[in-house]
Amino acid sequence: MNKVGYIYDEVFLRHEPPAWHPDAADRLLSINASLKAAGLWDTLVHLKPRAATFEDLALVHAPEAIERIRSMGAGEIDPDTYASVKSYEAASCAAGAVMEAVEQCRNNGMRRVFCAVRPPGHHAEADRAMGFCLFNNVAVGARHARRTGYQKVFIIDFDAHHGNGTQHIFEEDDTVFYFSTHQYPYYPETGRDMERGKGKGEGYTYNVPILAGSGNRDYLAVYQDILPGVVGRFGPDIILVSAGYDIHKYDPHANIRVTHEGIRGIVRSILTSADVPMVFVLEGGYDLKSLGDSVKITIEEMQRP
Repeated sequence: MNKVGYIYDEVFLRHEPPAWHPDAADRLLSINASLKAAGLWDTLVHLKPRAATFEDLALVHAPEAIERIRSMGAGEIDPDTYASVKSYEAASCAAGAVMEAVEQCRNNGMRRVFCAVRPPGHHAEADRAMGFCLFNNVAVGARHARRTGYQKVFIIDFDAHHGNGTQHIFEEDDTVFYFSTHQYPYYPETGRDMERGKGKGEGYTYNVPILAGSGNRDYLAVYQDILPGVVGRFGPDIILVSAGYDIHKYDPHANIRVTHEGIRGIVRSILTSADVPMVFVLEGGYDLKSLGDSVKITIEEMQRP
């Protein structure tokens, strides 16, 4: 059985958007309960996040965007995105969790780490928060990976919504590859297949738009038949995964019909696409039961020899 690191902390429960908001603290509590019920909790290597510093966040974000969140206290950023008094602390630790996972891989021999964090990150642009996301956790982790000595970072994003922030942050970078499957047309209306990067980053973005109503067959065609070749040609030495479980058929915030079996197939295909360290980072997933089940499946696959 592979050793799997699991990064979680109660700090992530302190981000408190309004009671009606889909990104509720119960998301993480449901995941933890699912892992405990399945007998997986005690098999994990439990790790703690660090808090990303202002300078760490500035690897990705404009200083004024960081300061805006740090100083605003509680309030609405946009109709989907809110901060509470402890949100800066939670969000900086969410980004720091990915940094810690990268360092566990780089320095301590970990090969698989799952970051159970919130708020999510992949919609956050360099200059603004949006789409439930305050800071771009995976993007900060990718830049930190480069800083710690990884030469090529491959990001896979299977959230139902396109990771506009991640794509835009790296679209001119040939050392970080961004690969995304996502419902399209749908929020945030980015991620067309013709979006392939810019400048020296041209060819290092790969979008696969997925139509509403698509399910296991469509996703597994991408992850089994397309992804391995793209990964192989790029030759990464670490893979970061924006793991968005709103692709599940029971999730109310997308129109994708992937089942438990589809989740297992996607994760297995990612894990077998390259023999390199892999860090999975929670993004979306808002039906509590299917979210808990999906992360349980992910951990099971991560532990497979």
